[in-house]
Amino acid sequence: MAIDLSKVRNIGICAHIDAGKTTVTERILFYTGKIHKVGEVHEGTATMDSLQEEQERGITIQSAATTCPWNFNGVEYKVNLIDTPGHVDFTIEVERSLRVLDGAVAVFDGKEGVEAQSETVWRQADRYGVPRLCLINKMDKLGADFDYSFKSIRARLGANAVAIQIPIGFGNDFKGIIDLMDMKALYWTAEDQGTNIREEEIPADLRDGAEIWRQEMVEKICELDDDLAEKFLTDPSTISVAELKASLRKSVCALKVFPVLCGSALKYVGVQRVLDSVIQYLPNPTECPDVEGVDPKDTSVKLTRPHTESAPFSALVFKVVADVAGTLTYIRVYSGKLEKGMRVLNPGNGKRENVSRLYEMHAQNRTALDSTGPGQIVAVVGLKDSFTGDTLCDQDNPIILERMTFPEPVISMSIEPQTADDKKKLGEALTTIRREDPSFRSNYNDETGETIISGMGELHLEIIKNKLVRDMKIGVNVGKPRVSYRETITGTAKDVRGLFKKQSGGRGQYGDAVVTIMPITPEEAAAEELEMENGVVFEDKVQGGAIPREFIPSVEYGIRQAAASGVIGGFPVINCRVQLVFGSYHDVDSNQIAFEQAGALAFREAFTKAGPALLEPIMKVVITTPDEFFGNVSGDVASRRGQIIDSEMRGNTRQITAEVPLSELFGYTTALRSMTQGRAAASMEPLTYRQMPERLKQEVLAKQ
Repeated sequence: MAIDLSKVRNIGICAHIDAGKTTVTERILFYTGKIHKVGEVHEGTATMDSLQEEQERGITIQSAATTCPWNFNGVEYKVNLIDTPGHVDFTIEVERSLRVLDGAVAVFDGKEGVEAQSETVWRQADRYGVPRLCLINKMDKLGADFDYSFKSIRARLGANAVAIQIPIGFGNDFKGIIDLMDMKALYWTAEDQGTNIREEEIPADLRDGAEIWRQEMVEKICELDDDLAEKFLTDPSTISVAELKASLRKSVCALKVFPVLCGSALKYVGVQRVLDSVIQYLPNPTECPDVEGVDPKDTSVKLTRPHTESAPFSALVFKVVADVAGTLTYIRVYSGKLEKGMRVLNPGNGKRENVSRLYEMHAQNRTALDSTGPGQIVAVVGLKDSFTGDTLCDQDNPIILERMTFPEPVISMSIEPQTADDKKKLGEALTTIRREDPSFRSNYNDETGETIISGMGELHLEIIKNKLVRDMKIGVNVGKPRVSYRETITGTAKDVRGLFKKQSGGRGQYGDAVVTIMPITPEEAAAEELEMENGVVFEDKVQGGAIPREFIPSVEYGIRQAAASGVIGGFPVINCRVQLVFGSYHDVDSNQIAFEQAGALAFREAFTKAGPALLEPIMKVVITTPDEFFGNVSGDVASRRGQIIDSEMRGNTRQITAEVPLSELFGYTTALRSMTQGRAAASMEPLTYRQMPERLKQEVLAKQ
């Protein structure tokens, strides 16, 4: 039976760590009837935090998907919901979830307002054009301040926020919310877990304040609607609530405005109204633009797919999970119909895949389906060669949808199996984890016999180590975490020759390539419309057939291989432009391998002549500390080669934004706690790569 897509919402809950995302999700599951006992994050019983690590730490690590029904004004709606992590080490989980969602609920802490990771998530949602509602949560928290949090959304995110609810009281006095559309006061009680909402008139002492907020809300909505603007200027009293809601929905879907709600998920206040607002203001799949892609045979040809069942099938893989029953591949269907047992094409690698089973997911539990259609988020079993970011499509109508961008790892550590049996199992386990987590890398170093695993932060690597030891029962010893440096050049080296010549009786090998290399940033490459792959731009400037055309790709391959393995310290080369300008060949002895070697030799030689430098990852660190410890904290940041970029007072606490090299930040959280009596907190995220001082560069290279 075809699903009415106007009754479907694909949404995500996302925010900074500890803003209360998972608690909001648990309440949503409870009110929609998906669970009958509310789980709590702090007790380790949250439904969506199904991993042992998540339950022990009280944080979300994997995004979890679920489908739940919601009855709004007597009509049944279907909400596909994804709960995402807030910790920066798992930002990839947010990225891939936002890529397939039609809308999101951004949750903010009522006391802290916009925090560091909130900004990252907001930017990711901007990148994928995802309409959002804002929920200022934890209004029952001591020190909660709605005005401050609301203003921080406007100031720090630059978002056109409009409040459609305001709280009744703050902290311990928080009692309920005022709905500014209907101008009613709404109350919940914890005794019945907030299932019954009491609607009353707005208390007299809050009436004037509510009128001011409502006036601002009406102005904001009318600003974006020509018809309503005219009415507002002539006679505002003629504007109905229905017109305001319809206009607000249109502006939200067009990303022109972001409605702000408030509540306390822990105290059961306001969650049902969040669901009502999701239905009222966030788009259904048909209201989103047709999904865009390219023709696999000619990527300059743009294609689109409408959100209809009659269109050719297209879907995007956004998550792969190893499961006892086989590999579960989560997909978002954009067009067409997918049936159990169907064969589909992965146009990225040309492989045909068999969809043996289809499931609707509820965290760890699942419901089998026979078929599914556009706008649905489901899990399939049977795919062998499809990974996160891959497109699945109709075999006769191929299309490649926009891929996701995955950040490069910034930290690595060595890992070695304890026994021969562990060694055998480790290879398979790392392959499984790589399939599940695109921000994780692993490689084997032949020279040292070490396996190096790389990730987004200390916590990320610790979780992976625990997964290997505890979940996969593999005995491993791990080294200390190490920084992932990068190599680059500071100058230009012109016309450097790489000549590969071998004669050992019979047919020989001959390849000759001349290159020029110079620095280039990703922004400069984009401005010149040059393709930068893994930090290196390659340009073919050979004239007059000095090198036959069939050997040019071999030279490029040799250069890229040499760049990937590094020149001065074995670290990947970035921000480098290589021009192949000249060369020569031999009619008999020249072949692809010889030109690969010539390209690699020329690149290494040119690199060493162009002023090689070592780049280190710089982290953006946001520290919240009581003002009395500001001197200690800022002094410590300076001693770690850090720079304070911004410092802002928030009541009696100070928020410091600094840029600090990652190599100086190992164990920083513990050090920060001890110097501030446990009262300061910090969050960090990768920012950029910068050149290292010469003395430190030599120290790093000496250890390699």
